[in-house]
Amino acid sequence: MDTDRLISALAADNAHRPPPVRTQLAMALLVTLPVAAAMMLVTIGLRPDFMAAMRNPFFDLKFVVTLALAIPAIVISVHLSRPEAVLGRWVWLLLLSPFILVGAIIAEMMMPQRSPMMTRMMGKGATLCTVAISLFSLPILGAALLALRQGATTRPAFVGALAGMMSSGLAATVYAAHCTDDSPLFVAVWYTIATVMVTALGAFAGSRVLRY
Repeated sequence: MDTDRLISALAADNAHRPPPVRTQLAMALLVTLPVAAAMMLVTIGLRPDFMAAMRNPFFDLKFVVTLALAIPAIVISVHLSRPEAVLGRWVWLLLLSPFILVGAIIAEMMMPQRSPMMTRMMGKGATLCTVAISLFSLPILGAALLALRQGATTRPAFVGALAGMMSSGLAATVYAAHCTDDSPLFVAVWYTIATVMVTALGAFAGSRVLRY
């Protein structure tokens, strides 16, 4: 191959280079998040008192907790999609959501309560919560894994677990618009169970899909 043909081949290869992982992941989430929202609206719908509930700080806090899980998972998974990347202090971002949740539980315990702790923890829709969040997570998780597959991570299982965290966090954000159980204790138990399930699924799938 002469020099001109070599230069042309390299230029053509560079022109067809796929978008970076962060762009592909953003596109995947922008497509699948509305899908999860549509699944929620079609199946269980918004809570009847949604507008009034927005004045309840514990209702609003559910969205803060779930997004505080999803956003760091997105950032760290993109960071680790490069083979030379190290986890380092990035892992501390994953403690943001639990930290907020623990603070909310303490705040709730300091307030006069009309119902026992066990009642607030069990709520009215524990089973629906775990099932709905898990199901709403699936399209997000699948798309996230496909996007992250374009990278070259050296920690496929861990990045897969992060994909599970971001998926369950975003799905829980969607579900929170339906959930009538606003106690942080309920969130700490049932949202966490769903998150652990989806994170485990993400780790299992990631160990295979994201292997470089």
